[in-house]
Amino acid sequence: MEAPNSSTAGWSDMCFGVFNSSDHHNNTQNSITSPWFSTAFGLIGLCSNLFALCVLLSSSRKLSSRARSSFLVFLCGLVVTDFMGLLVTASVIIPYHFIKFAWAKVDPGCHLCNFLGFSMVFFGQCPLLLGATMAGERFFGINHPFSRSTSISKRRAWSIVGLVWGFSCLLGLLPVLGLGRYTLQYPGSWCFLTLLPDTGNIIFCLLFALLGIFSVLLSFIFNTVSVVTLCRVYHDRESVQRRRDSEVEMMVQLVGIMIIATICWMPLLIFIVQTVLQQLPASGQIQMLPMETQKMLLIYIRMVTWNQILDPWVYILFRRAVLQRVYPSLRPRPSILSLYPVLNPSLRRKLTADSVLQ
Repeated sequence: MEAPNSSTAGWSDMCFGVFNSSDHHNNTQNSITSPWFSTAFGLIGLCSNLFALCVLLSSSRKLSSRARSSFLVFLCGLVVTDFMGLLVTASVIIPYHFIKFAWAKVDPGCHLCNFLGFSMVFFGQCPLLLGATMAGERFFGINHPFSRSTSISKRRAWSIVGLVWGFSCLLGLLPVLGLGRYTLQYPGSWCFLTLLPDTGNIIFCLLFALLGIFSVLLSFIFNTVSVVTLCRVYHDRESVQRRRDSEVEMMVQLVGIMIIATICWMPLLIFIVQTVLQQLPASGQIQMLPMETQKMLLIYIRMVTWNQILDPWVYILFRRAVLQRVYPSLRPRPSILSLYPVLNPSLRRKLTADSVLQ
């Protein structure tokens, strides 16, 4: 592939010339640029998310609990997002590795590159925002269990998922609308936000990275408080005999999703902030990313891909049926009264009928 020289005036404002194509030719055998990475990750991720989606749909039909069903809606939205993200990006990246088409000839107007960059941002930001949304929903459900406002129907849950998708879509469209730009990245198989130090790129990079970091930190705060609350309730003398396995199941899954997102995403987000801020003094002088920066960006993107692969396995492996095999003391407890045993009889009957917490 021959990318136009970044010094050529006609191409300097488009999606080419951010990395040195000659270095790519000299490193075609480099293990981190192997096409088998993308192919293997894509196939494993697609199969994992498809399997998790089937399990989710099967589980959702058997539930009458409002809290649990809304949680499964958020999980379903997360799995669908990860599946579509892998499908869309792999449909462009994998063919490139085997066909080696010339981007400048196939996509002279950068429409495909903009679409791929938008997909990377949209399908990258969505899981982080959904993780924070799920953590917030469980935080209010556990800490304010008797409030009607914390009881979310399936329709409202899907509306919230739609709002997350809409917000991420608007974020991904910013470079198309003029704030920053998407550019071809090393080794020439994918497009992403531009780490060069000009005003538009700096603002967009910081917006993307800081929003992702904020989502991860918000998830951590919500999940930590929720886990502490559950631990306090479970160690109460009056409720120690009645385990809330449904709440435990949801929190174990949420904590697993949070840990995976933190490990997979935080290195990339911090790298983006660090790279952009370090280049601020050289604003307007740097026209091409250093090769070391290009390689590190690729490595961090590989790590992010694992988030889409591992997310579905959190639900598959940490379901109640699997947890009970590993930890037999987790037994089904259909009553809500295990968390709040000291209630007057009329309130006990009402809460049991409504199953607010389950």
